[in-house]
Amino acid sequence: MRAVVIVLGVLLVLGIILGGKAASVNNQLVTQREAVRAAWAQVDVALQRRADLIPNLVETVKGFASQERAVFEQVAQARAALLNARTPGEKIAANQGLDTAIGRLLMLVENYPQLRSNENFLRLQDELAGTENRIAVERRKYNEAVQRYNTTLGLFPNNLFAGFLGFQRIDDYFRTEPGARTAPQVKF
Repeated sequence: MRAVVIVLGVLLVLGIILGGKAASVNNQLVTQREAVRAAWAQVDVALQRRADLIPNLVETVKGFASQERAVFEQVAQARAALLNARTPGEKIAANQGLDTAIGRLLMLVENYPQLRSNENFLRLQDELAGTENRIAVERRKYNEAVQRYNTTLGLFPNNLFAGFLGFQRIDDYFRTEPGARTAPQVKF
């Protein structure tokens, strides 16, 4: 009888310890998952700001470069894809397309020296540059939040509880495109 009480007591203490650890892991992962969502929201705000600026930039450039219709259409299509994307993965992919289209638009600008000196264009270009910097910062913060969450999720003994509690890895990271590491050629 006494042995049964001791065994039950040990099992009860073990259950309390495991339950406490599960609650702790759950709270930690919930906090980090919410940090990932908040970081994503900041990325989304920065991407929306850029999407809102682009029509103004395109209209300014159009006034000077009306025959370059294909570039404008690519920018418009890439912007529409970004605005229609719903999941972080879709938005990351659409954002990469928009990066490429904006790059083409800015290369077009190099062919029109009078445009580069236009005050409205310069202001828009500064706004776009500032927005691009904000996006880069928010992307970094988002990737760091995802990395913290995934690391916490994978650590022992968290990984034992995480699956049971319904937590899953997040693999929607911002990555560079394959050609992004090649330095652009600048010609004067």
